[in-house]
Amino acid sequence: MIPAKAYILTVNGGSSSIKFALFEAGDSLRRILEGGIERIGLPQASLRVKGLNPADNLSRSLTASDHTEAVGVLMDWIEERSGREALTAAGHRVVHGGPKYNKPQRITAEMIEELHRLSSFDPEHLPEEIQLTEAFHRRFPDLPQVACFDTAFHHDLPRVARLLPIPRRYEAQGVRRYGFHGLSYAFLMEELARLAGAEAAPGRVILAHLGNGASLAAVRDGKSVDTSMSFTPTAGVPMSTRSGDLDPGLVWYLARTEKMSAKQFNEMVNFQSGLLGISETSSDMRDLLDRETQDVRAADAVALFCYQVKKWIGAFAAALGGLDTLVFAGGIGENAPTVRARICDGLGFLGIELEEKRNAANAGVISRDAGRVAVRVIHTDEERMIAETVCRVLGLGGKKGE
Repeated sequence: MIPAKAYILTVNGGSSSIKFALFEAGDSLRRILEGGIERIGLPQASLRVKGLNPADNLSRSLTASDHTEAVGVLMDWIEERSGREALTAAGHRVVHGGPKYNKPQRITAEMIEELHRLSSFDPEHLPEEIQLTEAFHRRFPDLPQVACFDTAFHHDLPRVARLLPIPRRYEAQGVRRYGFHGLSYAFLMEELARLAGAEAAPGRVILAHLGNGASLAAVRDGKSVDTSMSFTPTAGVPMSTRSGDLDPGLVWYLARTEKMSAKQFNEMVNFQSGLLGISETSSDMRDLLDRETQDVRAADAVALFCYQVKKWIGAFAAALGGLDTLVFAGGIGENAPTVRARICDGLGFLGIELEEKRNAANAGVISRDAGRVAVRVIHTDEERMIAETVCRVLGLGGKKGE
């Protein structure tokens, strides 16, 4: 029997944070609250919650040495407020589904065993995400949990796009281009159809999810045909602290000249590179834009980011055989008009022409009316996408709402 109202918790675990939101699913899907635990494993960790009900609003410091301790705090808080809305289900963003998991599904003991085996595919995220699901199961053994895989959107990439040019035997081990940000891209495609009409989604679309993590996807007929991230989320464009694509020969060069181990190289390209590595001051695009006129390092970081994103747009336009719609999303994509303008500058040959005032105002459509390509800014919402997916998998109803 489907309850009249269901309460779904979405859980999005990062390397040092846990973001969550609570949705009410009835005739529509309504976000009741959202929050997060930040700085896990660091001093001054904190829990913050913002809700429609003022009684839910809080901000407090806590001790969270790892994800297990942090999720314990989250579950304590859930039990404290369970008198108002008892949970119906939980949905988890799982970054990597490997070659097996290409659709969201209910979490089982067998799935957890398989995810443990897949941990080597994504050692930066999967172990913590597994910890979260196991902790929820121990505390709430009867609570249905659904895994929403971030790689699923790209699972059916054309073979030429997913193959990596290394010895063929590795393909049998599951080494291929997977792509990430799939939950964001799935949401953006739904929003594009809603905002621009059903005829827009089947067109030639480039989605640019530009935030702390950044990637682009080329979409045709509603399906991903290529994406900038690859076997891991480190590939593609430069990000806050990730390098993006690099010459593989650097591994051998640094091993010879600095005795750098594979583990140290992985640490460098994931946590010390990108905007932070180039600027030597900050991984935050807002800081760099503020400093670029006084600090050439900040200017270099911004310029490199914009240049690389521009190159990927050009490459994906070629892969799509043209372009109908370009969508900017993510913290940078949604809120940095200067970055969007620099990325689009010089792309008039593709039909991309921005309208300056619209772009400065972060309008929904920032292209000129006469431009051949519609350039849009769409707020992405991975948490809502997770909640929608849980409703679909468990048959709870509840579509886009407030």
